[in-house]
Amino acid sequence: MNFENINFHLNAYKEHDQIIDAARYLISSFNLEHENFAGFGFREELSPTSMLLTAEGELGKPQKVMIPRNLFDFDLNLVLNMIAHEMLHVRQKAPENVVEDKNEREFQAYYEMLFHKVFPQIPDVSDFHKKFFGNKALEYYKRMDENSDLQQKYADQKKEVEQLINTLS
Repeated sequence: MNFENINFHLNAYKEHDQIIDAARYLISSFNLEHENFAGFGFREELSPTSMLLTAEGELGKPQKVMIPRNLFDFDLNLVLNMIAHEMLHVRQKAPENVVEDKNEREFQAYYEMLFHKVFPQIPDVSDFHKKFFGNKALEYYKRMDENSDLQQKYADQKKEVEQLINTLS
């Protein structure tokens, strides 16, 4: 992936305040599209130093990914991981493979941000963000009922997350 070329395009979109077009360009360039994706919309910006993206829509129905207008003020690798996280939610909420439990959806999405199993083309984030996302994954794992089938299903992945966090500490 030629990041110089991608940044060139993103800057052109940003210069013309075409934030949604820039986001579409990224999901196309990184093969993140899915038939359950209903497009992008804007949400409120949190602050100049933090961002929140969400996939909105009923389970089993098309999902709209809501992004802040300042999305492209952040590091491109982080932006790509955040978009990939939401595009995984788009897939999880598709009629053919609905993942009903929110904790499971979030654990899977944060795990994906660390290990890129579904989207291997997405680059890694900084160690700081890996640690942050790893801790978020563990937080959602803990929210699953203790010793439940769900926790057992993800026990090996939980260990992978813990090992990664330990290598970064």
